[in-house]
Amino acid sequence: MKDNEATATLPYAQPLNIKTWAEEDRPREKLLLKGKAALSDAELIAILIGSGTTKLTAVDVGKIILSAVGNDLNELARLSVKDLTKHPGIGEAKAISIVSALELGRRRKETAATAKTRITCSTDIYNYIKPQLLDLPHEEFWIILLNRANVVMKKESISSGGVAGTVADPKIIFKRALEHLASSVILVHNHPSGNTKPSAADIALTKKAKEAGQFLDLPILDHIIFTDNDYYSFADEGIL
Repeated sequence: MKDNEATATLPYAQPLNIKTWAEEDRPREKLLLKGKAALSDAELIAILIGSGTTKLTAVDVGKIILSAVGNDLNELARLSVKDLTKHPGIGEAKAISIVSALELGRRRKETAATAKTRITCSTDIYNYIKPQLLDLPHEEFWIILLNRANVVMKKESISSGGVAGTVADPKIIFKRALEHLASSVILVHNHPSGNTKPSAADIALTKKAKEAGQFLDLPILDHIIFTDNDYYSFADEGIL
């Protein structure tokens, strides 16, 4: 017998197949038998990707992907298709499935926030804008337009930039506010770095917008610096 023929008969050389598991341990069957909440994150990923490799089950692949992001689904949502395809057993199609599923989850949060929202504090602002800014790897600048009762009329992206910053033009901000007959404006931008401290440019823009708002009778109620886990409020800090 040839050496390679002998090796092929060894158990560890055989593909690892989830179908050989007990039925209640297979992700799809487990979901049907016990419900979606009974599945681990790795098992849910396994359902998305469908199969593993010759040496890894789909669940094993899911565990490897999660381990690479510290088992943090928020960090997983930041990964691109290219990032995911670096993992064993993940081609472009499987990576697209994962990215699409996480995007659906993000949109679900966004849909839940579309009902009329009244802003009463900085935490309300943070929670309201979270679906738009969570997990972004680059900076974006948004405005929230309110009526006289502080109920949200509209939220709108003003600019999008790189990791280091984005530029917001006060003329565009107030043009949008006047077009929608808003009574007040809230400024929001994110810091992908996680640092909530305002930069000199952030402070200068806030001051400039505040002065313009006073002239137009369109007050700037707050400027929020958003990060995935915290925020900075110019109003709360007494700067605005």
